Amino acid sequence: MNKNNFKAIPLAKGEVNLYDFGEVRLHAYKTNDFIDDEVFVVEKNGKAVLIESPCFFDNNKELAEYLEGMEVSGMLVAYHGAGATFLPDVPKYATQNAKEYAEQGGGKALIDNFTAAFGEAFDNSVHRITNVIGEGRVTIGGIDFVIKQTAEAFDIAIPEINAVYTHMLGHDCHSIVAGAAHADGMIAELKDYRAKGYDLILTSHYTPEDLKDVQTKIDYLENLKKIAAACPDADGFKAEVQKQYPAYGGQNYLDMTAGFFYA
Repeated sequence: MNKNNFKAIPLAKGEVNLYDFGEVRLHAYKTNDFIDDEVFVVEKNGKAVLIESPCFFDNNKELAEYLEGMEVSGMLVAYHGAGATFLPDVPKYATQNAKEYAEQGGGKALIDNFTAAFGEAFDNSVHRITNVIGEGRVTIGGIDFVIKQTAEAFDIAIPEINAVYTHMLGHDCHSIVAGAAHADGMIAELKDYRAKGYDLILTSHYTPEDLKDVQTKIDYLENLKKIAAACPDADGFKAEVQKQYPAYGGQNYLDMTAGFFYA
C-alpha cells in the first residue's frame, strides 16, 4: 500500500485519510489539534478498533460522529491516555506498563502539562483500562493485533494490512532522543521495521509513513550522534543540527534532545 493512496475526507476541524485494503479499511484521523495527534481506526466487516484516542473535546465529538454506523469493538490505549470522555463505554486495552504510564508515570506528567497549557479545551480525564493485555497476538473485533511492549507503553503490528503503530517517527521533523544509547535503540527498532517490510508505519503525531521515511530517520539519527560527538555544548549542537536540517519541524523536540545529550 502506497502511503499516498488514500481518499481524503475533510471534517469540520480534522481530516480522515481512508486507506482501502479490501476486507480491511484504515481510517487515519488527523485531528489538527495543538499537538498534531493522529488516531487510527481499523475497520473490518463493520466492526472497528481504535488505536489511541483524541484528547481535545471538539475532536472527541467530531470523531464520535464520524464513527456512527460502525460497531466499535475496542480501543488500544498505548501512549495517549487522556480523552476518557470519548467513547467511555468501549472496552479499553493496554499493557500494564502503559496503564501505569498514563495513570502515574510520564504520561500523567504530560497530561498535567497539557492541561496547564490548553485549559478547558483539553480532556485530561484518563481512560480506564478494562482489559490488561500482554505481549503477543490479541484479537479484537475479528482483527488480529500483535503487541510489543516498549519502555513506556507498547507498539502494535497489524498483520492484515502489513502495518505497524509506534509512538513517533516523523521523517522531516526532530524527535526526542535521550542520548546516544537511546538513538541506537531507535535505530535498531527502525531497522527491524525495514527488515519486516512494513507497508505503512503509523504514529501518534504524523500521517502514515513508509520504509523510505524509515531510512530517512535512521540516517538522521546516525548523523545526530556524529554531530553530538563533535559539538562541545548544547547550543553548538542545536545550531549545527538546524544548519543541516533547516526545514525540519519540532524545535521543542530538538531542545529536549540537546538537554539529554548535554545533561
